[in-house]
Amino acid sequence: MDIETSFDEHRVLHDLKHYLPAQAPLKDFIHHNTLHAFQNLKFHDACRTATKLWGYKTKLRLDEYRALYESGGIRKDVLRNIVSERKGQDKVDEFINKLINYDYDTFVYPRIGVLRANWESIYRIDLDQLTQPLLFRILCNYLDQGISLWAFPIGNQGFLAALRTMEKESAVSLFKKPRAHKMLVSGDLSISALLRILVGDETLYEQYLYDQQFSHQGWSGIVSVIEDQPNLLLNRKEITLHDLIIFELLLEIDALDAQFGEIWAPMTTKLADRPKLKSLLADVPRTELDEVLETWHDAFEWSYYNSVLTALQKQPELEENSSANKSFQAWFCIDDRETSLRRHLEKADPECETFSTAGFFGVEFYFQPEHGKFYAKHCPAPVTPKYLIKETETHHARKDEPMLSKLSHTLFRGWLISQTLGFASALKLLSNIFRPTASPAMAYSFGHMYQLSSLTIENKDTGDVENGLQIGYTLEEMASRLENVLRMGGLVDHFAPIVYMFGHGASSINNPHYTAYDCGACSGRPGSVNARVISHIGNHPEVRRILRTNGINIPDSTQFVGALHDTTRDEALYFDEEALSPDNLERHRKNVVTITKALDTHAKERARRFLTIPNIKRKPEQVHADVRQRSVELFEPRPELNHSTIAPCVVGRRALTKNIFFDRRITLTSYDYRTDPEGNYLFMAMGPIAPVMAGINLEYFFSRMDNYRMGAGTKLPYNIMGLIGVANGSDGDLRPGLPSQMIEVHDPVRLLVVIEHYPEIVLKVLKKLPPANYEHYLNEWMWTLVIHPETRELLMFKNGELVPFKPIPENIEKIPDWEPIVESAFRAPTTQIVDTTRENLPVFFTK
Repeated sequence: MDIETSFDEHRVLHDLKHYLPAQAPLKDFIHHNTLHAFQNLKFHDACRTATKLWGYKTKLRLDEYRALYESGGIRKDVLRNIVSERKGQDKVDEFINKLINYDYDTFVYPRIGVLRANWESIYRIDLDQLTQPLLFRILCNYLDQGISLWAFPIGNQGFLAALRTMEKESAVSLFKKPRAHKMLVSGDLSISALLRILVGDETLYEQYLYDQQFSHQGWSGIVSVIEDQPNLLLNRKEITLHDLIIFELLLEIDALDAQFGEIWAPMTTKLADRPKLKSLLADVPRTELDEVLETWHDAFEWSYYNSVLTALQKQPELEENSSANKSFQAWFCIDDRETSLRRHLEKADPECETFSTAGFFGVEFYFQPEHGKFYAKHCPAPVTPKYLIKETETHHARKDEPMLSKLSHTLFRGWLISQTLGFASALKLLSNIFRPTASPAMAYSFGHMYQLSSLTIENKDTGDVENGLQIGYTLEEMASRLENVLRMGGLVDHFAPIVYMFGHGASSINNPHYTAYDCGACSGRPGSVNARVISHIGNHPEVRRILRTNGINIPDSTQFVGALHDTTRDEALYFDEEALSPDNLERHRKNVVTITKALDTHAKERARRFLTIPNIKRKPEQVHADVRQRSVELFEPRPELNHSTIAPCVVGRRALTKNIFFDRRITLTSYDYRTDPEGNYLFMAMGPIAPVMAGINLEYFFSRMDNYRMGAGTKLPYNIMGLIGVANGSDGDLRPGLPSQMIEVHDPVRLLVVIEHYPEIVLKVLKKLPPANYEHYLNEWMWTLVIHPETRELLMFKNGELVPFKPIPENIEKIPDWEPIVESAFRAPTTQIVDTTRENLPVFFTK
């Protein structure tokens, strides 16, 4: 039994879980703030602390900032302005000289791992090498979601209980020596008792556990996430961080016993200088180097954002399209990839009108495909739905790939299949190298829901419940959700004959991070179901009757059409077209031609950054064909660049950003302050900004800054571990961030949020946000500014207040069209290391 100690196991485990990575398994891979544990600190303080504690690289290298300064990537006037604000005008030249010329010691000496490193210095033993390969294999086999043919022997018990049963009933032990075996079988275990054997000094127990778990933060992080959210695994497993630590401590004791017998002493009995090891989580002082890096980085961000804000202020007042003769209206997700498509659509048809909102369209639910065993969440990660939408009447058999059957891995059947289908598979693979085609193994966005199926959207009996979830929505619930979307975006009158609701998803092959390419507001799923649901709601006569009493009159001739945009292939799929009236069906056919034209030009603009596109100086439809071909290439590690380069986010009317070229870097949330004088709908509009858009931005930011520790390295040698995560090798740690192929063109800048409304309203709304959201704004994890809707005056949200802000004056060019600029920036792919096709273009006005 353990004796009483001052070591608080419960508190330490609680705090440790807080600091570990919180990325979910692959099927629920959703972007989030990598340094979520430090959101209570100001951004730069958090970065400095994470660097000193864990060794994370949270800024660019000093020589990288200086190179950007020399090349013009950091503007001299912006740098001088920032230094002047921080140091005073009289010290500008002195401090800039330090920024440019001083020789600083930039090597980081992290606190993590210092204590546990003493095993090697004292005992000449590498415990990680001796214990982690076995630990990772057991964890992977226990948590496996379908890769392994042989299930964990006792998978219906908790992790530690299953290991104990195996030790009791097996002829062979997991351990080399008897002591660890006896302790596990007896069940008389505690973390304190095991640490007493290994460490000795209880004041160092906490630091030892941090050292140990951060030596494989990916596995520890996934265990912590699964402990808190066991529903993330389809094949449920009962595992806790406590049980993981117990087993790992036993493995360490066993490794030492195997090396030295049971005569070795606890580590701290041989430590000569213990006081230096007791300050792992102590405050991190700010040095002059920290100030230098912070100044450089702010100057890097504002060298771009100054242009963005100047363009927004100089934007001519555009006439609102209040005409009753709009060709169609289209709603998209606030996603940056959808925002750029809106620009192409508006150019292809100036009479159309586009809007954007979070891509779940305000309808939160779980979705169950017909014949599906599990529910898929279709709303932002923090939301817990109470509704279930079920797919029925698909009359469609999903395609299978015989070679992907588990039977191919068995002894006799595997041999038989390899001698028959194996030859055909080899020929197919060879053919696919030269003429790539889609396959059932592809993550295909259009396959998430069958195009002609039915959905259980309306609930006519509140007793219609399954597993505690109400099937469908009542009329009042449907009307409330549609009204929220329409009022927030300002579409309350002048409805077009057809209103398209575009969800988005992405297709890819051989890509374990496929959910990171789908809709973040739909929990990493394609938004097709949400688009159909909100369209059904919009077409419901009783819903329209309720809205009419609330002042929103949708004409009987207006029809909503659900659609899905595949962001990889730049293709669109439309649902329930058979419900259109004859007149609207004819309009729809014409609109499809227009939308297809916009998809062609959008694909051409995207192709500028793709290394394998030979030439974009061709007709858009020709370049688009190459983009589609590229999406099914088995050996293409970059199916699309996803959210790379994401930077500003504007919450306001389309007139504020229309005809400004942002090079696919901006996200838009449609919001009209004139229909929301009290800011009630602004509060809703701001809801997804921090968890979704800032989450995307910050995961890209930190994966770009440190792709080794906070990213996932290159995807080329990936090993998919149990369908829950990826590792670089068979026995490696899980990699919780983004692969280098997703971030290599990303400029690591924080999100810039610009909100169009009266300052006092915005300030009130910001302070009403939930604490986890408000921290993003208050602690400058993203820059937040208000643009006055009448005067265009800018105010920055700083330390809980709004203060006037004036960008440095600059000229924003007026260029007739984006296409010549994009074509001139393109360079044919070469073998050079520097890729000039991927540089960001400046902000400019277009017609």
